[in-house]
Amino acid sequence: MKGTCRQIYLAGGCFWGLEKYMQEINGATETEVGYANGKTENPTYEDVCRRNTGHAETVRVDYNADKISLPFLLNLYYEAINPISLNRQGNDVGSQYRTGIYFVRQEDEDVIRTSIARLQTRYDRPIAIEVKPLESYYKAEEYHQHYLDKNPGGYCHIGWDKIQQAKQALVDPAQYAVPAQAELKQQLTELQYEVTQHSATEPPFRNEYWNHDEKGIYVDITSGEPLFFSGDKFESGCGWPSFSAPIDPNVVRETTDTSHGMLRSEVRSRVGDAHLGHVFDDGPRERGGLRYCINSAAIRFVPKSKMQEEGYGYLLPYVQ
Repeated sequence: MKGTCRQIYLAGGCFWGLEKYMQEINGATETEVGYANGKTENPTYEDVCRRNTGHAETVRVDYNADKISLPFLLNLYYEAINPISLNRQGNDVGSQYRTGIYFVRQEDEDVIRTSIARLQTRYDRPIAIEVKPLESYYKAEEYHQHYLDKNPGGYCHIGWDKIQQAKQALVDPAQYAVPAQAELKQQLTELQYEVTQHSATEPPFRNEYWNHDEKGIYVDITSGEPLFFSGDKFESGCGWPSFSAPIDPNVVRETTDTSHGMLRSEVRSRVGDAHLGHVFDDGPRERGGLRYCINSAAIRFVPKSKMQEEGYGYLLPYVQ
């Protein structure tokens, strides 16, 4: 196997769905389901479910550390679970369905705890994910392995939309950061600040990128996180840059916007939490039907020729 192979063991509800989710991630090389950190040896599924063995339904994830970092992998794992739910995920209730991160490399513990601390800032209630060394692990029965590949209509507590998001994940949010407000205000123009921080809208047809067609990527002006490929940009006639899809569905967040007497879906950046614009369902049908209408003042263009030197080389294969 090429690359640096590492392992992490993740518990998060029914292992059928979590395995399917994890195996779709770019950089995950192999997955297996089993029972971790319980009190008995060689448990069966029946034992784990009905005999209080203390095991957690767990997915062993082998991953190529040269393609995906552990913090990035964990961030995707958090998207698949409810991290503040104790002994319950979806409709599955019991200690065997608890959330947990079990490590085999001691040096991973600090990375995991730092990641959990960052996750905690998003919640008012305590994170319920236990973090422990892997004390024991037993492979589950063969019929549980890759269950949803064998049974495509089988039970899955993780929505298929989330599984597709995991499959398309390209951008590691840990690589990007937004400056403090005072510094941000100094770095941005007045218009950029008003758009990104106060949800202002720039004039149509009088902005930097509405008719721009050079090859490259568009990044968040506040954090540098990549947002859109030039190949997904199209002329919509609205006077603002329009895109059919983000680089990675995880890099943008949608919220309901009822301002100005309208009901719209606001688009904000993930790391910077900057107002970008809105998304509408009147885009080209052959591209999926969406139109991400984005303020030029919220983004910065990085030409293909400069992507490598600016740290975006990993996205070069996707620029058309």
